[in-house]
Amino acid sequence: MLQTFAISNQTTLKYLRDRFALEREERPDFFPEWQTGLPELTDGDRAFLNRIRSRFFYQLEEGSLLENGVKMMMVSPLLEVAGFYDPPFRTKFEPSVEVAIEDQDEVIQGRIDALVIQDKLWIWVIEAKRTTFSLSLGIPQAIAYMLANPSGQKPTYGLLCSGEDFLFIKLQPSHSSRNANPVYGISRKMSLLNPEDLPQVLQILRRMGTDAVG
Repeated sequence: MLQTFAISNQTTLKYLRDRFALEREERPDFFPEWQTGLPELTDGDRAFLNRIRSRFFYQLEEGSLLENGVKMMMVSPLLEVAGFYDPPFRTKFEPSVEVAIEDQDEVIQGRIDALVIQDKLWIWVIEAKRTTFSLSLGIPQAIAYMLANPSGQKPTYGLLCSGEDFLFIKLQPSHSSRNANPVYGISRKMSLLNPEDLPQVLQILRRMGTDAVG
C-alpha cells in the first residue's frame, strides 16, 4: 500500500515519477470519461450554467476574482448541480498546499484547496492573486493527493479549477492489471471563454461521479 507523504509546492512530477514510477498516458482510450458516454443535460441544467457564466463575467468587470470568490461563484454551484452534496456522496476538506511562481519582479502566490468526495473523486480550487494562475502548477500536488489515497483497482478522478479554467485528471493505481505502475492522464483545458465548455464540465462531473461510486 502506498504511504502518505508530505505534499508541498516542492512536489513535482519528476519527484512522483522517481518515487512511484508514475507514468503519463496519452492514449485516448485511457481517459474516455471526459470525452464519451457523457450524460445529457436538461434545459434547466443549461439555463443554470448560463447564469453561472454570466455571473462570472459580470463580477470579472471589477478585476480578477480572488480567494473564496472562485469557490463561491463557480465550484460550489457546479458541485451542487452535479449532485455531490447529496447521497451517496460525502465530502471532507484536506489541508491546502501553497504554491508560488516568479513573474518578472513579482512573486505570484497561490493555494490549492482540496475537497474529497468518496475518496475516489477530488476537487481542487487554485486560489491565487490572479484568475489566470496556471492550472498546470497544481497537477503534481493533485496527483500526489490521489497517490496517497489508494482506491483498489478502480481509478481516481480529479478536477482542478481556477474559476476560469478547468482540467480533469484520471489516475489508475499501480495494482491495475493493465499496468504495473501508476498511470495518469489529463483532459484538455476547458475555459469559461468557450461557451460550450462549461456544459461539458458538468457532464464530465456527473459521469465521473457515477464511476467513482459504481
